[in-house]
Parts: sequence; structure tokens; C-alpha cells
Amino acid sequence: MFDLQPWQWALVVLGAFLAGVSKTGIAGLGILTVAIYANVLPAKESTGLILPMLIAADVIAVVSYRRHAVWSHMWKLFPWVAGGVVLGYFAMGRISNVGVRYAIGTILLVMTALHCWRKWRQSENVPHAWWVAAATGLLAGFTTMMANAAGPIMVLYWLALGLPKMEFLGTGAWYFLIINVFKVPFSYHLGLITPASLQFNLWMLPAIVAGTLMGRVFVQRINQTWFEILALGLTLIAAIRLLW
Repeated sequence: MFDLQPWQWALVVLGAFLAGVSKTGIAGLGILTVAIYANVLPAKESTGLILPMLIAADVIAVVSYRRHAVWSHMWKLFPWVAGGVVLGYFAMGRISNVGVRYAIGTILLVMTALHCWRKWRQSENVPHAWWVAAATGLLAGFTTMMANAAGPIMVLYWLALGLPKMEFLGTGAWYFLIINVFKVPFSYHLGLITPASLQFNLWMLPAIVAGTLMGRVFVQRINQTWFEILALGLTLIAAIRLLW
């Protein structure tokens, strides 16, 4: 499908591995997969390549953490996320990749700053307001359709809700599986998912599975405080990388 150099193949395999780790261990790490694929492969085609890989990792994450999901938080988001996906579908091809990258990076920086401010003020009210769920859902739906880049946005939202580590992972697992499956018809209609891209996904499947297994080992060895610090740190790094 793609004429890649050996070092490029090594990077795409690493990206698939990190996608698996992000689903079962280090939340927010998936943004590095997005960055790797967007730099090695054509940016728009990379979004279609990544989506089935994410779904495969989501399935494993759901199997691992299905009992820890907090559905009440997800029901507040789903209608808004669906709306954001539809907006992203219509915007795809009309907004440049550079413009989307800068917008997402700026938004992530703002959300990181708001999260830190909330922790400093020890406020518990803002994250549960309906407009926060609406804004987060629309933004996450739009960015996940445009670039599979909603991970850091949802990391900040789950952290703001104060979810414990296992509930964080369980809720995220179900949420992303449902939303990523919802995106498939839109991506297919845009020509981003093809038989050739699915064949590429099969080649990456062993790396994805290995990543999910490593993520499960990792999450059992890290405490809640370090889990939050790492998730927030990776989000900040991703935002800076997008803006650089």
C-alpha cells in the first residue's frame, strides 16, 4: 500500500504499539500515534488507517475494564459528540491540516490551564455543568473525526470529574469504542477506509495487541497520583507538539 523505508515501518509499528498502550494503560498516549502516522504517511489518509486500529484496541480495553465504566458520565456526552462528528465530517476537506492542528493545540493548552486552575481552586462544580459536557462533547467529536485527536480532550474531562484510575479506564474504553465505531461510515464515505487500508491494519494488529497487554501491566504498577500526572503531562506535550 505504501512504499515505506525500514525506519518508517519501524515508526508505524511503534505507533500501533502505543495505540494499544494508550487504551489499557497510559491514557493520552494515543496522541503520539496520531503524530507519528501524520508525519510518516499522508495526513488525511493516516486518519483512516488509524481508526480500525483504535477500534481493535478499544475492544480489548472494553474486555479488560468493562465493569468499571460510569455510564452516567457518558450519556451526557454522546449526543454532543455525535453532533461534533457530523460537523467534523462536513469540515473534512474544507479546513487545512495545519489549521486543525493549531486549533487543537490551542484548545488543549487552554483546557490544561483550566484543569490546573480548577485543582488549585479545589472547585468541583464546573466539570458537572451541562455546558461543560456540551462543549467537551462537540469539541471531542469534531477533533476525533478530523484527526483522531480527541484523546487528550477526554483525558482532561475525565480527570476534571475526578474519576479513579480504573473507572477512568473503563469509562474511556466504552466511550471510545462506541464513538470510533460511529465514525466508521463517515470515514468510509470520505474514502479514508479502503480494502488496502484494512490490509495494513491487519499487519499492525500484533503490535496493537502487544501494546494493550503492556498497558495492562503498566496500569497495575502505578498509583492514582502518578497516573494523573502522567496523563496531564502527555496532554501538555501533545499540545505543544501540535503548535510547534
